[in-house]
Amino acid sequence: MATAASLLAQIDTAIEALLTGGHESYTIGNRSVTKLDLKDLFEQRRILQTEVARESGGAVRLAKLQRTSR
Repeated sequence: MATAASLLAQIDTAIEALLTGGHESYTIGNRSVTKLDLKDLFEQRRILQTEVARESGGAVRLAKLQRTSR
């Protein structure tokens, strides 16, 4: 079973990939696919950060990330 810390690392990697040029969704013909939802990833990240902090007995630190327009 994956730990909260390892899941958090995977989510951080997914968020970074999306913010540096990855695609959240795409459409081919009349089919649309959503690979990763950024909003859901940020929510899961917040939950896992809290869980990791509890497990380590530390304080919770949340960072606010903003998308910049290109």
